[in-house]
Amino acid sequence: MKKTFKLKVENKNPDRQVESIKHEIRKYIKREKNKPKPEGVDFWRFNCKFAKDTNEPVDIDFNDITKLIDEAASENCETIYMELLSVAGKREPKVETTDTVESTENSEEVETKEEDN
Repeated sequence: MKKTFKLKVENKNPDRQVESIKHEIRKYIKREKNKPKPEGVDFWRFNCKFAKDTNEPVDIDFNDITKLIDEAASENCETIYMELLSVAGKREPKVETTDTVESTENSEEVETKEEDN
């Protein structure tokens, strides 16, 4: 999705306009996440870019989307540009560190001591 949204629309409450923009973005994200994943892919990641008015788009974190939209609305921006591109993601297997192994061994020793009493 590459789209420029108007924050100030005639005959519309600005708060309702912001909510409709957020709703459209959430709907797009949900639709993209429900697409079938290629083999070897665990989930869909999103590359996000955001810009206020005519500024150059900058890369943002996926979790900051709504915060930045609210911020642009509070700054009375005319428009915002949002770019969301879904990318295949693969989770890395968890690697156990020696600290977690030692802590589980210690907890087992404590449990056996309590059972003896």
